[in-house]
Amino acid sequence: MLLLIAGLFTLFLVCGLPVAFALGLASIPVFVMTGAMPPTVVIQKMVTATQSFPLLAVPFFILAGNLMNVTGITHRLVKFASLLTGWMAGGLAQVSIVLSFMMGGISGSAVADASMEARLLGPSMIKKGYSKANTAAVLAFGSVITATIPPSIGLILFGFVNEVSIGRLFLAGVLPGIFLTIVLMITSWLVARKNGYTPDLPELPKFKDLTASFFESIWALAFPVILIIGFRFGIFTATEAGAFLVFYALGVGLFIYRELNFARLKEAIFGSISDLGMVMLLIIMAAVLGYAMTIERAPQQITEFVTTLTENRTAILMLVVGVLVVSGMFLEGAANILLVTPIVMPVLVSAGYDPVHMGILIVTLINFGGLTPPVGVIMFTVCGILGVKTGSYTRASIPFFVAMVLFFVLMAAVPSLTLLLPNTLM
Repeated sequence: MLLLIAGLFTLFLVCGLPVAFALGLASIPVFVMTGAMPPTVVIQKMVTATQSFPLLAVPFFILAGNLMNVTGITHRLVKFASLLTGWMAGGLAQVSIVLSFMMGGISGSAVADASMEARLLGPSMIKKGYSKANTAAVLAFGSVITATIPPSIGLILFGFVNEVSIGRLFLAGVLPGIFLTIVLMITSWLVARKNGYTPDLPELPKFKDLTASFFESIWALAFPVILIIGFRFGIFTATEAGAFLVFYALGVGLFIYRELNFARLKEAIFGSISDLGMVMLLIIMAAVLGYAMTIERAPQQITEFVTTLTENRTAILMLVVGVLVVSGMFLEGAANILLVTPIVMPVLVSAGYDPVHMGILIVTLINFGGLTPPVGVIMFTVCGILGVKTGSYTRASIPFFVAMVLFFVLMAAVPSLTLLLPNTLM
């Protein structure tokens, strides 16, 4: 039955069916052919999937992010990032990476960040002399940083489907996010030196200019900091934090920057409805398939199968990593988290790995899969916007690919890099 489900799901994707519908339709044989449960259970599972308090964090954070985007905050962050890193070799490339780090607390999505920066910085980088392929590679790989910086939508979904503390996941993502930013900045600097990319700024910025830009951007930069403080002192749960940040974003837009008007508010609300509709459809369909796979004991069977191949913890992790990277090539991050992680997590937990540590690694790996050919979602998004061929993008991505592999090896080998903050503060 599991092979039938996998075959149907693959067939529906190949036929061009949306992922959400492919998830739902692939589960039908379990309910129709086995007679284990009446078909009405499908409707019940769709409804109950939405009746979760932790899941309320998703619409709140999506709305808060969209509100921040329409208040002029992006322009201020670009200015601050330019002053901060524009004087380095490959200035605009460095700006894009730092901006991804700062935007992580706003967009919460690697695909959204890559799309935004490709439109915002892509043309400027190409005009400055960067090749289209290198521009696409920098913007695509930099977007993965948003997968770790709170409030990552991927981490919220992972915590929800795998029953892992979202607060601990948010804290766990901070240090890996900072480290990944540094790794990509060093790689970008080396690439820029090799290709002769000049700094965006002729000299170091004046301290007063940097300070002024910092204070202009402080309300956006404080976004993830507020989350960390709130979780540390038990002020709010992840869901309550989302509600608070909606009002925070409204306050910033109305009273601080004073750029939020009715038209922009309407734009943010309609954008949030569109984003949320897509995410929730994935959630309810994944819930149906997840229930079907639970009936068929898929997690237990897969765990037993993997452990028959090897009992070595490292080998098990490498097998799971391979599965996640491959699945990330074909599925968008949210769908991947909802579909694949409930299957692989029991395998990793049974091997003795910490769920929070694995959560950060898995969500980052899934987004990494979106960077790689043949069908990486992030890759196609950036290449489509900038008009870059896959082959050219692949060649330009090699240095960043190597850097990411080294980052994953270090993160897997040193759990304290991930667990230090959650173990210390919670």
